[in-house]
Amino acid sequence: MNTLLKYFAFLMVVSCAQKAIGQNIKPQPEYTSAKLDSFINVNMEASGLVGLGAAIIIDKKVVWAKGYGYADKENKKPFTPNTIMNIASISKTITGVCLMKAVENKQLSLDDDINKYLPFKIVNPNFPNEKITLRNLATHTSGITDREPIYDSTYYYGGDSPVPLGRFLKDYFEPGGKFYSKDNFLNKKPGSYREYSNIAAGLAGYIVERATGKKLNEYSKLYIFKPLKMGSTGWFFSEINLADHSKLYAKNADTLKNIKLYGGTTYPDGGVRTSVSDLSHFFIALLNDGEYNGACILKKQSVAEMLRFQYTAANKPENVQLDKINSGIFWATKLGATRIGHNGSDPGVRTFMLADPAKEVGVILFINTSLTEKDENKFFDIYQELHKYGVQLKSAKSEH
Repeated sequence: MNTLLKYFAFLMVVSCAQKAIGQNIKPQPEYTSAKLDSFINVNMEASGLVGLGAAIIIDKKVVWAKGYGYADKENKKPFTPNTIMNIASISKTITGVCLMKAVENKQLSLDDDINKYLPFKIVNPNFPNEKITLRNLATHTSGITDREPIYDSTYYYGGDSPVPLGRFLKDYFEPGGKFYSKDNFLNKKPGSYREYSNIAAGLAGYIVERATGKKLNEYSKLYIFKPLKMGSTGWFFSEINLADHSKLYAKNADTLKNIKLYGGTTYPDGGVRTSVSDLSHFFIALLNDGEYNGACILKKQSVAEMLRFQYTAANKPENVQLDKINSGIFWATKLGATRIGHNGSDPGVRTFMLADPAKEVGVILFINTSLTEKDENKFFDIYQELHKYGVQLKSAKSEH
């Protein structure tokens, strides 16, 4: 069935569901679940996607979670909600919570010059008298840019990166450093222009480490992973059970190849390894003012500041349209400002952790396959179907 026919078929289903709701006829969740299974399986097969895990959160509770395909295709090991995988840039939200916890503990300020916390000095040569703040780093308005191929070289295949984060950052930002260049900075005043920067996120995580005296993995374990009972979550290979870790794949034309597992020198930008099940605890806590099952990872006001849209009509980057994108502290609007949360993309990895702005319906989605450009839309199609199913479940719940 082609895409257009699928679309019209979907419209007919929605129309029937709307009529049923209007007549106070209870929806049939078994049918809807089977339809969802069929949709996901068809799209996985059509695109060559190997493994997928997902969860749907309604009103701060997981109401559905499932895995499809394989975590290890060669050995026919299924992908489940408990399969561990690196989650790419969703990791930034965990760095964001660590940052806000350090602010809560009065170890950091979002608006101080970052040089207050560093053992080396960072200055944008185009604006030497302008300070860069943690708020700039966390809203991608620092003026720092990820220069290629330097950033690509921070991926270390076969294990965790042997290069210390601080050493890389010093080499990148300090004049005379191995990777220093004026091109590491935009010709834009801090706060005036939005450009997504992984290295800036790595720098924010390093500042948390400097200010707290703890490595980010230790700090997040203390304040996030342990309280939220995220027992399958860690930053480094040594912290997780590799037997539960998914293999990673890349689709190239009609061939599929394995990608060797990797770590990153700038790990605060994307290094967390976790499962759909574990990550749901964290996501619920953010959607629920910092609390999950009685455990509180941040004060309510800290979560509010982290999730608050930082760009306003009077104070926004020059290249931002507020109806298209906004930013919290390592938190953002997505899909044309119709969702909030974060997504992630790395070799063999695509992840979503998104909710509607009212925080009523959330979806977590992991896939372990880099798809071709032609098939990339299948990932988004699967996400949209999961969200639609969540909306339907929410509607059915509201009628009870």
